[in-house]
Amino acid sequence: MNTTKYRFEGSEMNSKLLMGHPSGLFVLFFTEMWERFSYYGMRAILVLFLTSALIDGGWAWSREDALGLYGTYTMLVYFSPILGGWLADKYFGYRNSVVWGALIMALGHAAMAFDTPWSLYIGIGLLVAGNGLFKPNMTSIINGMYVNAQEKKDGAFTIYYMGVNAGAFLGILLCGYIGETQGWHYGFGLAGIFMFFGTLQFWLAQGIFGKVGLSVSKTAQYEDTSNKTSINNEQKVVSDKIQRDRYIVVGILAFFTIFFWAAFEQAGGSMTIFAKDYTNRVLEGNSANIFRISNTLLTVVPLIIITYVLFKLFQITFKKYALSNIFLGTSFVIIWAIVIWMLKNQFTEVKTEVPASWFSILNSFYIITFAPLFSKLWESKYNPSAAIKFGLGLILLGLGFGVLAYGSASIPQGAQTASVSMIFLIVAYLFHTLGELTLSPVGLSYVSKLVPAAKIGLMYGLWYIAIGMGNKAAGSMGGMIDQITTEYNMSTFFLIFTIIPIIAGLILMVLSPVIKKLMHGVR
Repeated sequence: MNTTKYRFEGSEMNSKLLMGHPSGLFVLFFTEMWERFSYYGMRAILVLFLTSALIDGGWAWSREDALGLYGTYTMLVYFSPILGGWLADKYFGYRNSVVWGALIMALGHAAMAFDTPWSLYIGIGLLVAGNGLFKPNMTSIINGMYVNAQEKKDGAFTIYYMGVNAGAFLGILLCGYIGETQGWHYGFGLAGIFMFFGTLQFWLAQGIFGKVGLSVSKTAQYEDTSNKTSINNEQKVVSDKIQRDRYIVVGILAFFTIFFWAAFEQAGGSMTIFAKDYTNRVLEGNSANIFRISNTLLTVVPLIIITYVLFKLFQITFKKYALSNIFLGTSFVIIWAIVIWMLKNQFTEVKTEVPASWFSILNSFYIITFAPLFSKLWESKYNPSAAIKFGLGLILLGLGFGVLAYGSASIPQGAQTASVSMIFLIVAYLFHTLGELTLSPVGLSYVSKLVPAAKIGLMYGLWYIAIGMGNKAAGSMGGMIDQITTEYNMSTFFLIFTIIPIIAGLILMVLSPVIKKLMHGVR
């Protein structure tokens, strides 16, 4: 039983804690992990596949066209949740929406396993539709569990975000490796397999949430009561003006979120192209051995940690949700088998060519490493305000691009290839990750605190629209890489993404007192 001062909603089993949080959070952790595995695994190789030569199995698209499709796809992925959130709020309930969304996405990945234009576009369409049902409603279920434990919510979303990035890490690593070495569509197909496992795992274990996330009528009892007790019974007497001010705060944070993602999502576009065509990725001798050992540790250590979390969840839930746990355990057996096969291949090579998609795993690795630290920080006395967190996130992101601007200074104007050291991408991803941890998971948490419980699904949808706008801007701006490097140079291209986020972050930090006032006591 839960012996803490917090009351978590859900079944009796959900009151059994893991890492200080309800066990149901980790059911969502692993469900989201497989969804992110599929999304980021596909994203890691989409631009590489489209721009690769026909002889290499690609479609030989121009960088501008490939990044245009990438931007449109990622934009629609974040636009669709507003419709999915509305449907869940009004008709389906959160849990049914998650199940159907996951199943539709699995079909989308399956379609992309076929090497035809129609299957690519059908696959992308299904991924967009399924994501709309899935994405906002996962976070809505978390909110339902924490309505009477608001102080734990920032930490909960940070742990959940670690699951997001565990999936991204494994998806990029394995889909990227298989796509680049065995065939692009094998990589797309692998993403679909684990999306299907994630669907089954959630569906079979959803009883742990009790009534949380069912139809709207059955979840009405979970209206947010935290503000009722913390702000003089405000939830009953709150004026339209106070709620309007809180909506304004959500709007301000969403606006600055656009700037963050417009730069951050260069990871799947221009930064992937930089890794492929402008970075020295061929290693021999001691350098190759160092990479092999480092990559082994980078892969195995996080997987051991995630497997340990899986084992602890099994101890709590296996007796009642055995079949769900069997599907989840089988998934990890397959993952371990692929990882061992991949590492074995790398150690038998005379020289190592680091896959261009490999660099994207650094973001996920850093998040898995630092997320627990940030979770504890947000629960300590050093927890800064929302605007300060967002401002720091934007500044750290800009500094990461500053590293790339410096590292690419030696690339001649208009060059289509170069051989820049890998260290600049490695350091840039570190800064980007620290910025992401400071901004993204706490953004989800603040939305849930600032809006009424009945509007959460819709507001998460609006929040993801802001992220979608940033993603589309990322594709459009990234598509200008050839034009800017021809007229100026590569360093200038990355300098744009250095200056804009830093200025936006400083402005937001200056606005911090105003934003704090508009929040009316929400922390």
